[in-house]
Amino acid sequence: MDLMKYAKPLALATSMALLAGCGSSGGTQDQTSEPMQEEVAPVQTSDEGAEASAVDQDSNASANDMTGEKQTPNVMMPDENRIYFDFDKSTIRQDAYQTLNAHARYLLANKDANVVLEGHTDERGSREYNMALGERRADAVKRYLTLQGVETSQMEVVSYGEERPAVMGHSLDAYAKNRRVVIRY
Repeated sequence: MDLMKYAKPLALATSMALLAGCGSSGGTQDQTSEPMQEEVAPVQTSDEGAEASAVDQDSNASANDMTGEKQTPNVMMPDENRIYFDFDKSTIRQDAYQTLNAHARYLLANKDANVVLEGHTDERGSREYNMALGERRADAVKRYLTLQGVETSQMEVVSYGEERPAVMGHSLDAYAKNRRVVIRY
């Protein structure tokens, strides 16, 4: 599997980036500066990488609790609520991370908010296969949000397979718009 050869270097790069962020120049932070956005690594495919990311997330959460920092309570709900997937895939595409990070920030700031992650597919494939693929896609989004610190109790996974297309038609463009996870609050 091609992803496995990237798992260890990705975990190492993530760890190095987190350690580099721990250093301090000793200066004070200007009150008018914009808050920094965290960079987030793609979903880990190996158990070792997922455990390392989960430990890093726990460490960051504990550090924030000890310093008395709180999440910004007025984070806006993201406008975009669809994550698109490639044909017959359940891996999150690079263009989805910005949207997912915005949802993670919102859910972290609003602990009482809950989401339903609806997995969808295009019409190609059997009904059973598409139901399973829709669930794998929704589970991939849930795993990513969990790695960002979102509580699993805030998320529910549902698969509709090919049953609820966003676009009717039999073109490649219609198929591409139907391969998605919809994030519903």
